[in-house]
Amino acid sequence: MRADDDVGRHRQLLQATVPQLGGGVVSHLSAAVLHGLPLPVGGLRHVQVTQPAARSGRRRGHVHRFAAPLPAEDVTLLDGLAVTTLARTVVDLGRALPFADAVAVADAALRQGLDGGELRLVLEQATGRPGVARARRVVAFADGRSESAGESRSRVLLHRIGLPPSTLQLVVLDEQGCFVGRSDFGWQEHRTLGEFDGRVTYGRLLRPGETAADVVHREKRREDALRDQGWEMVRWGSVDLHHEQALAERLRRAFRRGDARAPRG
Repeated sequence: MRADDDVGRHRQLLQATVPQLGGGVVSHLSAAVLHGLPLPVGGLRHVQVTQPAARSGRRRGHVHRFAAPLPAEDVTLLDGLAVTTLARTVVDLGRALPFADAVAVADAALRQGLDGGELRLVLEQATGRPGVARARRVVAFADGRSESAGESRSRVLLHRIGLPPSTLQLVVLDEQGCFVGRSDFGWQEHRTLGEFDGRVTYGRLLRPGETAADVVHREKRREDALRDQGWEMVRWGSVDLHHEQALAERLRRAFRRGDARAPRG
């Protein structure tokens, strides 16, 4: 089943279930669905709600109830349902999810316009709760310039293997100062660009009347233009994120080529 089918089914399940729960506020991954945030694979097994009055969290059937303080300012209304705010959802998932998945959520929320000050305030209010140290790492690492979950997870991997990019969304200009292209990741010191390729990425690049093949052809021309400006290019996809040492070696080879092409003086 496709991920967007899962999301649609979960939305329907929320509408059917939450009004019958008596005061539960949609939270965690269920809140991420309503906010349009990226989800980890296989994450939608339960309707997730927070109930401040509950004495402890519990699962019953397809409902997972969390017991946690929930001030009124951390609750908003979406699709007719009470749901945790964008900031609270990021902090809740920052405490609960693996680091890379949580960073993808936080990046997407910042990209939607979440204010960093609001996020830090909600994070401070979570002091003393389980997982808050991990959530602090997530918030500190988050960057709204990442344009997809794949880019976010790539950024985490690149830091983990010791090859963090010097620039995100690097713009390349020609000798006349005209725009040539923009790349997800840039290592300017090595004249190297990096890009994450994914189904969502190509879907986002589709113009009216274009096919996926048209996008691939246009991207090839763009890559050729970037190489003509003296840049190395490394592309990877979701599968490559599971083979980090192979990706690291590809990048290092590109760095060596870029270093050799860089002007001396």
